[in-house]
Amino acid sequence: MQRWRGLEDIPEGWGRSVVTIGSYDGVHRGHQLIIGSAVERARALGVPSVVVTFDPHPSEVVRPGSHPPLLAPHHRRADLMAELGVDAVLVLPFTREFSQLSPADFVVKVLVDKLHARTVVEGPNFRFGHKAAGNVETLADLGATYDYDVDVVDLFASGDAGGGAPFSSTLTRRLVTEGDVTGAAEVLGRPHRVEGVVVRGAQRGRELGFPTANVETLPHTAVPADGVYAGWLTVLGEGDPEAMPAAVSVGTNPQFDGTERTVEAYAIDRVDLELYGLHVAVDLLARIRGQEKFETLDALTDRMREDVDRCRTLVAEADAAGATPRV
Repeated sequence: MQRWRGLEDIPEGWGRSVVTIGSYDGVHRGHQLIIGSAVERARALGVPSVVVTFDPHPSEVVRPGSHPPLLAPHHRRADLMAELGVDAVLVLPFTREFSQLSPADFVVKVLVDKLHARTVVEGPNFRFGHKAAGNVETLADLGATYDYDVDVVDLFASGDAGGGAPFSSTLTRRLVTEGDVTGAAEVLGRPHRVEGVVVRGAQRGRELGFPTANVETLPHTAVPADGVYAGWLTVLGEGDPEAMPAAVSVGTNPQFDGTERTVEAYAIDRVDLELYGLHVAVDLLARIRGQEKFETLDALTDRMREDVDRCRTLVAEADAAGATPRV
């Protein structure tokens, strides 16, 4: 799959293509429906499929300080899109100037002059252009002028997790914020992932017999509610990465009067790991309990053993069911 940043990266002589546009944060099941439809349409027409997305999130440029928590960084989104069969991903730097483009100017500048769109595939709530003035009807009207057609893909309901609401990044962020990573996985179609570089912490976990990887998460990451979670820890960038069963603690460490929220993952039964400076992924399966402060350290370590046993069981069941996350 080709990965482009900015219109200038598009190869000279690029022909007709099927295009879909959106932030696509999380590449959740609704996004998968749209992107999958674009891939199918492109294959039927014998042309490449292109996903157009933005960096930073448009809301941060339009309303500084409003950047939403991110469900997946751009490299992760691109990997997920590649799994869906996308031929190219175009990340457009979203600037104040770019935000001023009218819907018609956006269509000409991106879809017509550069990507030579044959078909544009979108969800029913797609908005674009200055002040989000354009919608799918605008897109179709402009298509009549510029020789492309528009396919609109309806989004399915999200089931029990979202109370029947359509799949959406907003719903997924809410579920993650509430600690309902099981519900978030239902919308995403996979466990919610937090990733970053392992940094040195207070090393209390090692002293208690549970050495943890203290993950410095990427900016704007959607970190779940404080608590203990079952999941997997994976070292990224290796030749044959292993998703290791893990017990994950999210919170401020109230036992030690901490104030900074951290994400710490203990690779269950692995005390031989040296992870400092490595980029890791933490995939979250289920929330075990909320954050607590115990009367004594012995009470804490007893509960940690119980948590680890519970996590070991849950992850083993998920692995047996084929639910181990794809790396």
